[in-house]
Formats: sequence, structure tokens, C-alpha cells
Amino acid sequence: MADRIELGLDTFGDVTFGADGALLPQAQVIRNVVEEAVLADQVGIDFIGVGEHHRDDFAVAAPEVVLAAIAARTERIRLGSAVTVLSSDDPIRVFQRFSTVDAISDGRAEVILGRGSFTESFPLFGFRLNDYETLFTEKLDLFAAIVAGGPVTWQGSVRPPLTDQPIYPPIERGKLKTWIGVGGSPESVIRAARYGMPLMLAIIGGEPKRFRPFVDLYHRALEQLGGDRTLPIGVHSPGHVAETDEQAREQLWPGYKAMHDRIGGERGWGSTTRGRFDAEADMGSLYVGSPETVARKIAETMKTLGVTRFDMKYSGGPTPHVHMMKSVELYGTKVIPMVRDMLG
Repeated sequence: MADRIELGLDTFGDVTFGADGALLPQAQVIRNVVEEAVLADQVGIDFIGVGEHHRDDFAVAAPEVVLAAIAARTERIRLGSAVTVLSSDDPIRVFQRFSTVDAISDGRAEVILGRGSFTESFPLFGFRLNDYETLFTEKLDLFAAIVAGGPVTWQGSVRPPLTDQPIYPPIERGKLKTWIGVGGSPESVIRAARYGMPLMLAIIGGEPKRFRPFVDLYHRALEQLGGDRTLPIGVHSPGHVAETDEQAREQLWPGYKAMHDRIGGERGWGSTTRGRFDAEADMGSLYVGSPETVARKIAETMKTLGVTRFDMKYSGGPTPHVHMMKSVELYGTKVIPMVRDMLG
């Protein structure tokens, strides 16, 4: 298993505190994200994913542009989204932007498609939330047809039909690796299997083992549909690495609480507590601690779920850039080698 696993990082470009304790401008946060990705490439991390949001606490609204900047300054790290909100975008334009990143990076681009956990993009780009399901279903169908290669013939209700339409620029070699991001919907798991796309499980709380039924469902669906049983499955979860467990928790806690309480207030969750934070770090899906602690927890999750990819969301609310840079360094130089040894 060790020779097949991939260990990556994700960021949403969370707006962070500067040295003076004030929030940084979004422009500076974007520049910092590029520096974090360059470091990730240097320390041997397999993948960097950049999320898409359209709100003041996340700086990245155009992840492909950021990925192109990263591509020009890196050599080996794979580059993707975390996730692309396909429902409120145009599948042709999404493909064109990622095929451009693939060209710039010499074949290192991949895309994770999903519905997203925020809805700001729908009114922003003129879509109705009432069409939530139809938009994703039909646009994914069109995207799958584009990824297959060659002229596209497609018909649906969300846009005019296409007949033998070539899409440029094409992927230079092979096909664009396209994942389906799933947060807890069995229908989405089956849909990923139907299109023969890898599955990315967003596990942001609770015990990871509760997602094992989704892994089993995906394998059953692939088998029944005659799909490739070797398609990868990945996990996306939040985390933070520091020299010691205590240091990691103390660094992450303020930013974690600020982010949780901001989003929780919008969704009616209420504020979180330090006790809940510690419980999530101890038993849940928060990978925070020393390199040894984080490596053991990642390895255990990958064994339990039978997955071959793990992406840690290393940006934790307004946690300062300097702490995230150290987390990236430790993840690449210490966590990844230990996970590979544990799974070997």
C-alpha cells in the first residue's frame, strides 16, 4: 500500500492574522498561499488543493489562477481544486481553465468537483438554489463528456445543446484526473462510480470510521457497473502540525474557534468549546499535534477506510501564515515519511 499512497494538503486561502494581530488583506493572503505551495513542493508533498469561495473570510475566488501561479514556481507537486463548485460554473470553462493549468504545469493538474458547502456562488452568478440538484447533475454529465475527449455532443436543460463541439485546449497527455467530492450523500458516491471517477470524502468532524459504508458502497457500485475497482479513494480533513502536541493545539485553537463560530453562527450551530476541540483532536477528524501524533492518526484512518489518498486542510481560520508554513514543512519532512513507514 505504501507505494500507492498520496499525501497532500488543501487550503481555502483562509484570511489570516498578521504580525500585528490584524487580519491581512486578501491580496497578501493569496501571495502567502503561493509561498505555502512552493514550500510544499520543496518538502516532497504530493498534492496541493486550493478551494473556491466568494466571501470575506476566504481569499481565493479563482483557484485556477492561483494554481497557475503555483505551477510556474514548482516542479513536481500535483495541483488541484478543493473543491470546484461545478453547479454555479460553466463545465466548458472549468475544463479549459484546468487544461491550461495542466499545460503550464506539464501534466500535473487535477480537479475535484463538488457542490460546495457554501451557497454564495449561486446568487452571485445568477443561479437559483431551487435548481441545486439539477445544476450539479447535468453539469457533471457535461463535464464527464468533455473529459472523455473528442468532440462533445450533449443535451440538457441548464444550457443550449452541443453537437460535435471540440473543446480547446485539450489535455496534452491522457485525461484530466477528475474526482468527485462527497460530504455525506450516498447518491453522490454512486454517481462517482457511474462516471468512473475517483472519490474524495470530505470528513470534517466525527470519527472517520463512520465513512467506511461509503467506501464499501463505492466499491459495490463499481463492481455492479463494471467499473475499475482500482480507482483511488481519498480523504480530506482539517489539521495542523507543530513540534509538540501542546504547541499544535495552542496554535490552532484560536483560529479554529474563530472559523467555527463564524460559520456556526450563520448555520445555527452555536459556538464551540475547547472541550469539543480537544475531543475532535483526540477521537474525531481533526489531525492536530506533533508529527508523530498526526502521522499515527493519518495512518490509522487510511487503514480503517482502505483509502490511498489523504489531504490535510492545513489552513485553519485566521491561524497566522508563519504557523502554517511550519506545519507544511513538518508535514512534508516528518509526517509523510512516517505515514509511509507505518503503511509499509
